[in-house]
Amino acid sequence: MIELVIRQRSRDLGAFEVGRVLPFAQRRMVGPYIFFDRMGPKDLAPGFPREADVRPHPHIGLSTITYLFEGEIMHRDSVGSEQSIRPGEVNWMTAGRGITHSERFEELRAHGGPLDGIQAWVALPDGREETDPGFWHYASGALPVFEGDGLVGRLIAGRLAGVESPVKVDSPQFYVHWQLHAGSRASLPAEYSERAVYVVSGAVEVDGQRVEPGSMAVLAAGKAATVAALDDAVVMALGGEPVGPRYIDWNFVSSSKERIEQARADWAAGRMKLPDLDDHEFIPLPPRLGRLVEPEPMS
Repeated sequence: MIELVIRQRSRDLGAFEVGRVLPFAQRRMVGPYIFFDRMGPKDLAPGFPREADVRPHPHIGLSTITYLFEGEIMHRDSVGSEQSIRPGEVNWMTAGRGITHSERFEELRAHGGPLDGIQAWVALPDGREETDPGFWHYASGALPVFEGDGLVGRLIAGRLAGVESPVKVDSPQFYVHWQLHAGSRASLPAEYSERAVYVVSGAVEVDGQRVEPGSMAVLAAGKAATVAALDDAVVMALGGEPVGPRYIDWNFVSSSKERIEQARADWAAGRMKLPDLDDHEFIPLPPRLGRLVEPEPMS
């Protein structure tokens, strides 16, 4: 049932660590999901360094999804948005032909507290890569919740088992947050050709194979999967239908290498508008030391 287990690779940002899961050398994408970063968990003291903030930076060809278990982040972007995100809410930003944004920890820096969450990127499908940029915020109460024996689930985005999230998506996909009591089970239907489960906390078995916290199990197609909680566990399940091959270079995603080169040139030349309410600094274009530039953590 499990084709591959990806263990997150940790990077220390000073105030907290970020664990990179996707992209991975042996598995670049799961459905349209091309990037998956875990931030934290970390209990932050008041006054932690400002360097932990993610300064303004650009994107093309993707949507970002920020989802928190604990903490608060302030989002600002070049279409005029200023929106904090708290646990259980969704910040969904579509870059399309180009957007810039920042993510800052102003509330946590002022008061301290825990931080734990995930940022994922979804590659836009053919015909939507150059769509107009936009931003949408969804309160936790807007997301469908389903309960079973020892299980609570929240559908973050897409459609799964006949349930549909109000979050705007551009291709067939799903993204779900499960909370399982020890001994409970969750079933993941076979309705999408690519699926994976990431263990946030606790330990689970997927069709009898143990998967540890901080690991993503990529599942074989065509068969429903059962996730059994060995301890109290938190699990994210995601996937969908592939959108075709995509290149990823720094914070840019595209089906075209030439389009990525244009985006790099536009950012280097200052042709991409900075966020309206956060335009005093930005992340410079990193030089290429090899074939590609890895995405910024939590960007």
